Amino acid sequence: MKLSRQDKENLSDIRFTKAQEFLRDAQANIAEDRDKTGVNRAYYAVLQAVRSLLVLEGLDTETHSEAITVLSLHFVKTGLLPLETIKTIKLLLSRRTDVDYGDFDSISKEEAQDSLEKAEALLAQIDAVRKGIIGGT
Repeated sequence: MKLSRQDKENLSDIRFTKAQEFLRDAQANIAEDRDKTGVNRAYYAVLQAVRSLLVLEGLDTETHSEAITVLSLHFVKTGLLPLETIKTIKLLLSRRTDVDYGDFDSISKEEAQDSLEKAEALLAQIDAVRKGIIGGT
């Protein structure tokens, strides 16, 4: 199905709103010492933000790694986002995987707070690029 420019923008807004909701969930969980859940929500906030950006270019992905690769090709390699973006997303994914699937792994309060801060910064960067694309049409 081919989306119109307006449909892409609307879907981008919906996805970014979901990213913000997930980020608020991460903030609340970490504030209430539910660090593992907070790390999970911080990562998913970033993933939704990435998806909100990709849809503006008519791009869709089916896996987490595919989303990261497509973001790298279309937004990092073109200079719209810094190279550090991909490293940060991979770190958040690694932490999320550890807390969700590791039998004995735990996350320190410092790592959880770091994940939250990184997610907040990434959402701000992605939203700036997203708004630039929407405003530039």
